[in-house]
Parts: sequence; C-alpha cells; structure tokens
Amino acid sequence: MNEFAPCPKCQSSDAQKVSFTWWGGLVGPRLLKHVKCNRCGATFNGKTGQSNTTNIIIYTVVLLAIAIALGVLIANAQ
Repeated sequence: MNEFAPCPKCQSSDAQKVSFTWWGGLVGPRLLKHVKCNRCGATFNGKTGQSNTTNIIIYTVVLLAIAIALGVLIANAQ
C-alpha cells in the first residue's frame, strides 16, 4: 500500500512529505498533508491527491487575519 495518493499530474505514487514552505512554515504543510511528487515536482495533498491551492489561500488569509487582530489588540493596549 502506498503512503500517499497518486500525483494528480503524472499519477506517480513516488512522493515525499514537504517539511517547510514559504506560506506555512513548519505547521502548514503538516496540517494540509502537503507532499511533492518525486517524478514531476507537483505538490498536492498526499491524503486526497488533490491540489492544496485553495486550502493554502484559506490558511494564509486566516493567519493574516489573526496577525492583524493581534496587532490591533496590542496597539490598543498601549
């Protein structure tokens, strides 16, 4: 049994976990089961085999909203 779903681009089951990304640091790739195909280089959700693009956008927007809210709270506390 393969550890990851087949690549959506080349159908290869040879993929590896992504441990760090610019958009999610160390946590984002783990939450989204982000993997990279060793054959074609495509990145995708290793559990579902689908693109993580929408999930990455949602993850980034939520983190940005939290950062802005914290910034406003800190600015108002001073």
